[in-house]
Amino acid sequence: MTAPGPTEAHEIEAIKALKARYFRTLDQQDWEAHAEVFTPDVQIDVRDDAGADATYGGTEEYLAMLRPFLEGALTVHHGHTPEIELVDPDTATGIWAMEDHIWFPEATGFGKLWGSGWYEEQYRRGNGEWRIASMRLRRQRVEMGGSQIFPRLT
Repeated sequence: MTAPGPTEAHEIEAIKALKARYFRTLDQQDWEAHAEVFTPDVQIDVRDDAGADATYGGTEEYLAMLRPFLEGALTVHHGHTPEIELVDPDTATGIWAMEDHIWFPEATGFGKLWGSGWYEEQYRRGNGEWRIASMRLRRQRVEMGGSQIFPRLT
């Protein structure tokens, strides 16, 4: 693999900034700004978190699930070591290692979640702006209250 040229490096940095906004707006629960990191028709798959039917088509459907789930929670999401590849001038793919911590309100009984894994994403540029067009969260491990809940122990 050769090093990206100046134009490619600029586009890769723009995608990294997009993902940084994803993490920041998620942790700030700035839902309006968070919606802007996605294409309106985004496809999101978080089956490792919530089971077989945890796929969402479109920003509205995804945020309708996410907002109430995180209401009152304190979250910290980190993304690391991105592997970004430009497919063509307006399409790219990326893989990000991730770690998250979520402290749920006491009334929920959930306690603290810690997770690790990676995001597999596709990006699309429209009107000069990169957005996340598809996102799959693949969990490696999840703990709730210090006990492993994923992968499930047999």
